[in-house]
Amino acid sequence: MPGDSLHINSGGAAKNTYDAIVIGSGISGGWAAKELCELGLKTLVLERGRPVEHIKDYPTATRAPWEFTHRGQSTAQTVKDNPFISRAAGYGEDTEHFFIKDKDHPYIQEKPFEWIRGYQVGGKSLTWGRCTQRWSDFEFTGPQRFNYGWDWPIRYADVAPWYSHVEKFIGVCGNKDGLESMPDGEFLPPFELNCVEQHLKESFLKNYGDRHLVHARWAHLTKPEQVHIDQGRGQCQARNLCMRGCPFGGYFSSNSSTLPWAAKTGNLTVRPFSVVHSIIYDEQKHRAAGVRVIDAETKEATEFFARIVFVNGSSLNSNLILLNSTSNRFPNGLGNDSGILGKYICHHNYRGWMSGKIEGFEDKYVYGRNPTDAIIANYRNLHKIDTDFAGGYTTYMGAYRERGDGDRCPEQIGSTFKEAMTEPGQWHVYAYLQGETIPRETNHVRLSKDEKDQWGIPLLITSVEYDDNDERLLKDFFVQTEEMLTKAGVTDIQHNDSKWPPGLDIHEMGGCRMGNDPKTSMLDKWNALHHCKNVFVTDGACMTSTGNQSPSILYMTLTARAANHAVEELKKGNL
Repeated sequence: MPGDSLHINSGGAAKNTYDAIVIGSGISGGWAAKELCELGLKTLVLERGRPVEHIKDYPTATRAPWEFTHRGQSTAQTVKDNPFISRAAGYGEDTEHFFIKDKDHPYIQEKPFEWIRGYQVGGKSLTWGRCTQRWSDFEFTGPQRFNYGWDWPIRYADVAPWYSHVEKFIGVCGNKDGLESMPDGEFLPPFELNCVEQHLKESFLKNYGDRHLVHARWAHLTKPEQVHIDQGRGQCQARNLCMRGCPFGGYFSSNSSTLPWAAKTGNLTVRPFSVVHSIIYDEQKHRAAGVRVIDAETKEATEFFARIVFVNGSSLNSNLILLNSTSNRFPNGLGNDSGILGKYICHHNYRGWMSGKIEGFEDKYVYGRNPTDAIIANYRNLHKIDTDFAGGYTTYMGAYRERGDGDRCPEQIGSTFKEAMTEPGQWHVYAYLQGETIPRETNHVRLSKDEKDQWGIPLLITSVEYDDNDERLLKDFFVQTEEMLTKAGVTDIQHNDSKWPPGLDIHEMGGCRMGNDPKTSMLDKWNALHHCKNVFVTDGACMTSTGNQSPSILYMTLTARAANHAVEELKKGNL
């Protein structure tokens, strides 16, 4: 077996035995820990990165711009040393401590793919975008109805109560809009639309009837309830400095919410600097026995044992771990009888951006730094295919005023410029795309046969690209959004196709998909491996298709649902 040549320091099986092991401490891993600990299981959370404690380890959270050497901007040397991660959304001098360094975590790009990672306790929950729309049945049934993918083994009704369970705990602001394509949830009051956004909303409804600009659903505490106060969290201060870590706990993260909550049960153990090598399979008992770990600092190998294992390492890392978990029974990766492990990797299409200007509204301004965008719920390919592409897209949109508008004050120095900066400038409108992509077998990851990382684990090879469907969807976004904005009075509309490679959307998905048929899927309807029932995969690796909504709350929802099912099965003696 891989790793047999390593020096193993088990310290005695009893010492290293838990009821459950969770791989990863990010958004889904934190939820696995919370649910399992609350249900009474002694739970070990393995995190490959460093410890990060809420508030204490947010070094830049309250710094003013002038307190940064480079005013928050990355230096040329930092960008040169980190050409991939420095392109990530939110990366800068004020947040770079929550992102990896490229040279420390290599991988092989067979095709351009920029893999965004944050290795620390809390993972990318510290730097996520925080948008939390629910899926509808359009997303769960679309791939099968329109023959562009595989059928999900679940429907909206299966997860709706678990969405509510998650929303109530994390705190989601939004408005009940009654939209079929974006179901309502358990909402705190929304951040209000500003005057231009309200104008856009009214124009879209007048001109189209079925295109709704609404308060997007975001994981921010606009009006904390008792459950949030009990977590030690407070109201969002509308600073829009979220990715530095929020000392108020105003947005949801594992660090401010689920992990401390799990710790209060007395059932949680978090082990940082623990790089997971593989999952150990028991050939006699036909189930996973535990997890093999390499200490990130000493390189010493240790084995931990448990009755159930949750894999929440972030999609591509979860694929890597499963592919590297080989045995006599599973020579091609744990549970991989179907041969599809690592295949059908997908992402979101974020390439389209638009901007423009709108006259008027000069007697009004904005309040605070709203950390949320408005959103146009998907209006494409719902009941039928009404375009030349498959899938749909979410459109994020907003309006703002900058001080010292360049068009009105071309001077960029001197008294005229200084005076101009004391007054608001023109209103601007922006929009950007979050498009569904279609899973394809050729989009895959696999393990290198001859290159390994510093812990002796094979490097991951990424081979993912866009296709013609993505190009047609992108074109439709540009055409439809320009038409909508023009009718609303927006002018000087600019288009931007960033042409950035997959990965920069940070929504990698798939490779270990759910499904009813073990011949064409890896996981059952409870997110358990078909062929190794005590291993659950509930991060983005489990996704059968991508939908068009931000996926993080679905990961949390599936995790809570799977954890409760796992404990029920444990009590019945089935695991």
